[in-house]
Amino acid sequence: MRDQLVLLPGWGLGISPLEPLAAALQGLDEHLRVEIEPLPELASSDPSDWLDELDATLPDNVWLGGWSLGGMLASELAARRGDRCCGLLTLASNPCFVARADWPHAMASETFEAFLQGCRSEPHATLKRFALLCAQGAQDARGLARLLNSAAPHAPAASLEYGLAVLAQLDTRRALQAFSGPQLHLFAGADGLVPAEVAGELLALLPDVEVGLIEQASHALLLEAPHELAAAIQAFLHESGDD
Repeated sequence: MRDQLVLLPGWGLGISPLEPLAAALQGLDEHLRVEIEPLPELASSDPSDWLDELDATLPDNVWLGGWSLGGMLASELAARRGDRCCGLLTLASNPCFVARADWPHAMASETFEAFLQGCRSEPHATLKRFALLCAQGAQDARGLARLLNSAAPHAPAASLEYGLAVLAQLDTRRALQAFSGPQLHLFAGADGLVPAEVAGELLALLPDVEVGLIEQASHALLLEAPHELAAAIQAFLHESGDD
């Protein structure tokens, strides 16, 4: 179904941040069906369980995409599905969210561990802090953070913690290299969570895929530049779909 795109959201903030992008995409192409699929709510921190759930839930032979954690999961699912996936797009999605020896452009492990501890003790305060980090670098960072926070679902604390654990474990580099379908990866130049340098590192890892940078945007680029993102994604879908 080359006319269907399934988008997965990031950690903790629900599907609302993706809605302006979905509306912009459908405004550009009335034949494109865009669906936003919530992340699994599982009592498991095993990424394989999350991928099993998504694979069983999402339709076959569609374009897969996602924001941040959603993009990481979409990457793994695309590699798992292979020819059963039309193509992949990710938005502000680091192949490794937590820094590793061979992938330094990510969140320091000590910072992430403190974040995880905060999620255990004060989940809602931690989610509020996360919204601020997502909006860091935006023209109206506080207003954007309030918007993100107000629309966030009231997820159980345990569910948030499981999601963070999955986020820490994922390393999608091998999946991205294994998936032979078309790929588009878009990043934000003022992102406070995923360094802009990741765009260059990813292009070095995958020289045959499309990588773009929205210069004046934060991690919440979905809300800052939905029409710019939609135009880039539509061009990618049409160009790749004509192959």
